[in-house]
Amino acid sequence: MKLIIDDACYAYDEIFSQFGEIFSMAGRDINAESVKDADVLIVRSRTKVNKELLKGSSVKFVGSTVAGLDHVDEDYLQANNIEFFSAQGCNSMAVAEFVIATILNLAQKHNFNYQDKTLGIIGVGNVGSRLAAKAELLGIKTLLNDPIRQNKENLPNFVDLDTALSADIVTFHTPLTFNGDYPSFKLLNKANFHNITNQTILFNAARGGVIDEKIWEKTPTLENIIDCWENEPNINQNLQKTAHLASPHIAGHSVDAKFMGSFMVYEALCNFLDENQQESIKNLINPGVLRLVSDNLLDCLNEIYDFKQDTVAIQNIENFEFYRRNYPIRYEWHHFNSQVTLPIA
Repeated sequence: MKLIIDDACYAYDEIFSQFGEIFSMAGRDINAESVKDADVLIVRSRTKVNKELLKGSSVKFVGSTVAGLDHVDEDYLQANNIEFFSAQGCNSMAVAEFVIATILNLAQKHNFNYQDKTLGIIGVGNVGSRLAAKAELLGIKTLLNDPIRQNKENLPNFVDLDTALSADIVTFHTPLTFNGDYPSFKLLNKANFHNITNQTILFNAARGGVIDEKIWEKTPTLENIIDCWENEPNINQNLQKTAHLASPHIAGHSVDAKFMGSFMVYEALCNFLDENQQESIKNLINPGVLRLVSDNLLDCLNEIYDFKQDTVAIQNIENFEFYRRNYPIRYEWHHFNSQVTLPIA
């Protein structure tokens, strides 16, 4: 069996070698010629999986080790009887930690009590739910907006979009969708950008395109935090220069998240091929006991990982893709022992 795997997939050789011969390459270099005689294709977000890539190939299983779906033509895969699995939720903890750590740093920078602020969470799926749970532990009031969930579950504590956008801190955690009753493409646009004021802290840690960047770059805010951009890696340099954090789509790039993305695809491929899982693979992440020396929450979170370094790393945007592919080791909070209680939820 031949497997084509994006070489940015975590521990791909250790995890997938039991299935056959692995050919690894950069996701942007995977093309129709390289997958023509492959049986399995495992990608991240940089490979467009569609008819152009797969027509005439022997691929029968596609696995995506990231949470997003906008790089995959699911209708084409289904119509051509190609099994597809996406690692939904694999990076939810990492992204939630990115947002919480940033809020605490901004509270110090602007001398406010984060417990006095409202947090508008747009999209309450895997990431938004985790973020809301952490915010609750910290005593931050949340305004939750997710009309798809609201329609299905009739959740009494959810609010409409304008209400969520009027929060002190607004953060997006939707997939990028163009169709259906609630498309997220340019969800924040000229019709509702008036909700964003010069005192708003605005995050995009979802997908490039959910916020209209042409309007955003002209809208004064208290702070912008931008991890997801339109036209990556050719990002909006006006927004980059003025953002508190301008990072290269790495909010979800913890070691744990990258492992979980690969592991979830591994589980799905085992099921597809009716093969047994190797128990040793579950224990690939074992950093041992990690101890923090700081005696307050903010310093603990910055001791674990300082996200400012990600902004510095891409001041020259030519480093965008290289830095993503060679991202520093970053473990999630549950690995750490500390003198203070970390918001682990």
